[in-house]
Amino acid sequence: MNYLHTMIRVTDPDATIRFFDLLGLREVRRMESEQGRFTLIFLAAPGDMAGPGERAHAEVELTYNWPAEDGSAPETYTSGRNFGHLAYRVDNIYASCQRLMEGGVTINRPPRDGYMAFVKTPDNISIELLQDGEPLAPAEPWASMANSGSW
Repeated sequence: MNYLHTMIRVTDPDATIRFFDLLGLREVRRMESEQGRFTLIFLAAPGDMAGPGERAHAEVELTYNWPAEDGSAPETYTSGRNFGHLAYRVDNIYASCQRLMEGGVTINRPPRDGYMAFVKTPDNISIELLQDGEPLAPAEPWASMANSGSW
């Protein structure tokens, strides 16, 4: 047995892909179903990429359900506390958070400890970022930055 992927439903695939691109994930494949009226987009972190012709070792599956054929609005998704978060190990938590902030992402739980931070996707899915190895020394602006919202 091996882990394959985590699926999250998204309302704006382009915005969500931009978010994950800021994290460093890349699209590895895409499938569209005209009959089922949905698109599946699979993303993977560089450390989870596989060789040519192989599937990535762990992926995030973005599921976009198309609007109804009659033009009515797509389904609205609510955030359930039963789903916690996705977690990624990063080379430098400060650089990762800076890149996200410059891309317009709110840092909900700043890496005050040099080790852990939380952000959210455009559809409010929590993402935990963990520093690879030992925590970095506390640094500004992170050390004095307050939490924002929930995660």
